[in-house]
Amino acid sequence: MPYDRFAKPRVKAVSVYRPFVFGSVAKPFTDDSRPPGVNAEHTHQWQVYVRGVDAEDISYWLKRVQFKLHETYADALRTIEAPPFEVTETGWGEFDVQIKLHFVAEANEKAATLWHGLKLHPYGPDAEGQKERKEPVVSQHYEEILFNEPSEALFDILTSGPPSLQSAVAGRGKGSKGSKQISSSTAAVATTRRGVVAGPGGSGGGERTAEIPHSDTPGNPYSQKTEGAELDRLHEAIKTVDAMVKEERARMEERDRLLKELQRGTVKGK
Repeated sequence: MPYDRFAKPRVKAVSVYRPFVFGSVAKPFTDDSRPPGVNAEHTHQWQVYVRGVDAEDISYWLKRVQFKLHETYADALRTIEAPPFEVTETGWGEFDVQIKLHFVAEANEKAATLWHGLKLHPYGPDAEGQKERKEPVVSQHYEEILFNEPSEALFDILTSGPPSLQSAVAGRGKGSKGSKQISSSTAAVATTRRGVVAGPGGSGGGERTAEIPHSDTPGNPYSQKTEGAELDRLHEAIKTVDAMVKEERARMEERDRLLKELQRGTVKGK
């Protein structure tokens, strides 16, 4: 049956972002850490994954994940139907892993495809030190899924958040005289933080509000603070480039001026 994105009613002029991370971690074998039965040529154990930022549950919008490994692996296409969305294997070489994200049925959206380069060996200024210390090699990326004009059913799911958040909202609203006020207030905060962006004619000013933690933690480098620091670095880099362009433009103008004087014969030889 042909795919029909508009088979279900959709929320017009609204986009919803959802952040996540994908990547891999590889650990080199030592004489003590090599599991029995592993191919003697394999040098590492590695894991490729899709996760929520700061370990947030993303299964309320992500139904399953397919990882396509190198063809030399048995059952190269691995389908993970429930979290944790990850595959653990052993090997000796690096290759590109195809990752397909399949969304919940309410989304009525096609699967999204990502590619990740599996890294087994350290890279960067301390690569040799990492290799000597046999440290894990982590290679991961921050990404956001944009649901543009989501179905009404998916919009309700996305703005309600993961089951843990729904339970917290419901729990705070029980057993008190102000339960309605507490519940509606909490829900309002949750909705404004859940990455809803209104398009033309909608409310919200069009600002991107994908939810990421305010501060980074040891296991999560992605936060509003690190995002702000990166934006500051980009702004400084733009200023530097603008200054370099201005200097080069001044040099070109000076060369043009001297060339015109030479053409008019007004510059005397020294």
